[in-house]
Amino acid sequence: MARRTFTVNCMKCSIKAALVPAICILLLVFFCSPPHGSYYHVGHLLRTNFDMWFGPKSLLLVAGVASGVITGSNGQCPEYSSYSKAPHPPFSSGELALPYMRPSPECRTFTSTAVERVIEDMKSRLKDPDLARLFENTFPNTLDTTVKYFNETENLAFIITGDITFDDFYVMAQWLRDTANQFAHYHSLLGADPHLASLVKAVINNEARYVAQFPYCGAFQPPPESGLSTSHNDWADNVIVNPPVDPKVVFECKYEIDSLCGFLKLSRAYYQSTGDSSFINENWQSAVDQIFRVIHEQSQPSFDENFNFISYFNWTGSRGSLSPRVNNRGNNEPKAYTGLVGTSHRPSDDLTVYAFLTPANAMLSVELVHLADVLDKVDMLKDISTKARETSSRIKDAIWNTTVVNDIFAYETNGFGGRYVMDDANVPSLLSLPYLGFLDREDSTYRATRKLLLSARNPYYAAGKNISGIGGPHITPWHPWPMSLVSSIYGTDDDEEILKSLSMIVKNTNGLGLIHESQSIYNGSDYTRSWFAWANSYFAEMVLDLAERKPHLILRENTPYRAGQWGKV
Repeated sequence: MARRTFTVNCMKCSIKAALVPAICILLLVFFCSPPHGSYYHVGHLLRTNFDMWFGPKSLLLVAGVASGVITGSNGQCPEYSSYSKAPHPPFSSGELALPYMRPSPECRTFTSTAVERVIEDMKSRLKDPDLARLFENTFPNTLDTTVKYFNETENLAFIITGDITFDDFYVMAQWLRDTANQFAHYHSLLGADPHLASLVKAVINNEARYVAQFPYCGAFQPPPESGLSTSHNDWADNVIVNPPVDPKVVFECKYEIDSLCGFLKLSRAYYQSTGDSSFINENWQSAVDQIFRVIHEQSQPSFDENFNFISYFNWTGSRGSLSPRVNNRGNNEPKAYTGLVGTSHRPSDDLTVYAFLTPANAMLSVELVHLADVLDKVDMLKDISTKARETSSRIKDAIWNTTVVNDIFAYETNGFGGRYVMDDANVPSLLSLPYLGFLDREDSTYRATRKLLLSARNPYYAAGKNISGIGGPHITPWHPWPMSLVSSIYGTDDDEEILKSLSMIVKNTNGLGLIHESQSIYNGSDYTRSWFAWANSYFAEMVLDLAERKPHLILRENTPYRAGQWGKV
């Protein structure tokens, strides 16, 4: 294997090294540490973890370098939350002249040879230089900007989601759902790049610890081993959660069943790509046990036969809290037993209207089958495998039996006949059912539902001169999310529809060359979140899907391109 080098630049220091002694690294950081506010925390990590560096785990940085981590101890590295808000040269040669938005190599938080190879492959193949630049910016965005901690020896990694800010400081928190989606477009590369696979394995282990302790929660603070500071969540102030949580571990405890699905998805994708079952450790098994506890508890009706109200999770916002309280004194809307699993919040972090969120249950049904397949292949946890298949079948039957009326899926139901027909841009969504693997895009019920969702019959569909799509209550009804256009592309084989949606995405970055959270139909410069790693990843994943499924639409030659199918790198 070729030697891997890293560069550290601070003030007048510039050192290139390969596996330098730990004592030299310590001296370098103490004399040339980045200023406060740099989003690369090497100096802080070294000072707060001195024993770790000289103990048996002293290979954090050295192992990190060998694994492709660029720790970026550079006083000139800007905060990406600011960097992403202005265009940077060189610009693409297309009509949109999109900027180059990757941090300089020494400022990237992780590098992968496989990811860099895919970028070069796609740049040479894509017909449209603007699409090529957008792919070049978005495909590596998770690795370039969000890997805030990775210790291969301790098998721990901490990933943020982007520019969520409170009081002008961006939040250092990891969302289970976002992280799973941020890595989804790298799945095919894990078998080709063992360093990238090690990072994903470390993410899984860290999340397993979170889920095992607080399975109802979806966003978490950095692990204590990282030395990173915790973030204060203004929106959690004056919110009472039961079961109680530890704010040193939990950033936010909105209960969203898709967060647990994301953990399962990342776990099975790792195994499917690498064949490595060592991620199934004590932490992981405890997490899976807790997931099944939540599934059981949230499948129960709100009232028992004697009309005792049963609640296993409670989110109560007191007077003055920013977050809205869950209805009925924090206990959510009443639900009858249907076989579905209830949730109090949607993937957007917004409150559900009815507890049974159809697309989240669809994702759960799919991921439980994958979980069982993995456990059967490694010949482990037979009881969990059996339970997973039985639960998946029950949920799938309940979706078809209780959420479909007149060939249309409801977004949410309650078991009493209540239905909410709409869709939200955040995945899992009804529009994304084919992407989730729940059904085929040619399924008649899906096609009928899709037609309704992409029309004025969906209260959160909006159409403007430059962009049309689905949004949600998280922003406004007139701010569709580009994410919904990505889902619509996954949901059709119609070339004209695909190109129309793709064009809207590419032309609505406000000249910044990144995928935003939402975009106003009235004003092209009215958008939310310039740095949203999940959206960037979902877009890049879709482009790779088209390169394989519809190469004639976007590639110079009508030859399918499959990322990662060139052996180990």
